[in-house]
Amino acid sequence: MFGFTTTRSAEKRVAEAVAETRASLESPSVPLSDVGAWRALMDDWHGVAGVTVTHETALEVPAVWCAINFIANTIASLPLQVYKKSGDGRDTAESDPLYGILHDAPNDELTSFMWRKGMMISVLLRGRGVSFIERNKAGRVMNIWPLDADNLTIERKNGRKLYHYKDGAREVTYTASEVIDLTFMLKPDGVSHVDPVSKLKGAVGLALALDEYARKFFTNGGVPPLALYGPMPSPAAATRASQDVEKAVRDANAERRNVMIMPTGHELKPVGVDPDKSQMEEARRFQVEEIARIYGIPPVFLQDLTHGTFSNTEQQDLNLVKHLISQWVKAWEQELNLKLFSARNRTKFCEFNLDGLQRGDFKTRMDGYAKGIQNAIYTPDEVRGMENWPKHGGEAEKLHIQGATVPLGMQSTTAAQPAPANYNNEDEAQAA
Repeated sequence: MFGFTTTRSAEKRVAEAVAETRASLESPSVPLSDVGAWRALMDDWHGVAGVTVTHETALEVPAVWCAINFIANTIASLPLQVYKKSGDGRDTAESDPLYGILHDAPNDELTSFMWRKGMMISVLLRGRGVSFIERNKAGRVMNIWPLDADNLTIERKNGRKLYHYKDGAREVTYTASEVIDLTFMLKPDGVSHVDPVSKLKGAVGLALALDEYARKFFTNGGVPPLALYGPMPSPAAATRASQDVEKAVRDANAERRNVMIMPTGHELKPVGVDPDKSQMEEARRFQVEEIARIYGIPPVFLQDLTHGTFSNTEQQDLNLVKHLISQWVKAWEQELNLKLFSARNRTKFCEFNLDGLQRGDFKTRMDGYAKGIQNAIYTPDEVRGMENWPKHGGEAEKLHIQGATVPLGMQSTTAAQPAPANYNNEDEAQAA
């Protein structure tokens, strides 16, 4: 009844549909039966209690939003400078074109702050941040352009790492030396990475589920799910009664009435556990600590001062710089130095300045500066430069030390007391 033409055209349509689907995947080598690939493609990872966890919904959790913004803003606000090695140590290489690219603007569309913040947001949310290094024919860096990690496929071919980037209809392949690649956690193959949101979707999904339950609870006027007890002549009557109760609850909530009239012989009873008994508030607070564990950030910086005191909050501030920010700074520095500077010429390098994070209050800074000057660690002009004050020059450019400080064993002995003078009379003694 059906001819071969119809069958072949149907097969052709199926083949075209499959081809389109395969072309939409990040890598043609990924089989269509791969569940993880389809979930990544549809951006649909199921977390807890039917809550969908994606990169976008994860940002709806205030703790995730705060953690990502805090770390990204901190890294972006640190001064990033280029130095040149010299016989006395190092000097700031402000005349180098890379200084302006890293310190001020990587291209004519972004400031250095916004570029670094975007890179860190991509790393903390998607697990990877990548930027393309644009060079001229002489190999000099001209611009740095951020790439969308969602449009990137990375593979190792013939022992070399390749970055396949899809920019609209155009597809470009970059080598490892052409990109700045920062990862949240690299897998043992050295190519793929761990996505913190998808890997820890249980914790993020629970936070979303708690937030959704709280919103529904208070949207319903603080009334938990209810069960209606009473005579129901028919299923239709039960449906009408349920709808009438729902309308009565909404009306009472809108009119701010605390009393709701029920028909004779009917009774409403709550279903499940109320938020207080289920410890919803404690659970939501605990999820803040869970998110803090994911990103390794002290809870006090997520505005959770439940266990915060004056002393341990100060210690958490030190912990932030020593065990979180310094690690990300090191990852940035090593990646930039590897990709932007020639391996044969390591006379120049870039480095973040962490002094701004470690600045104490005014009195603490002044006490530290005074000790540094008195012990010949800083010159007065170096201290003034740290505070962005104008230099004096002259003696202020020299190292100073207290005169009472001498090498051990060279302490001066107590001066001998002079012999008493012989006075002829009392007047001369008083005059002396």
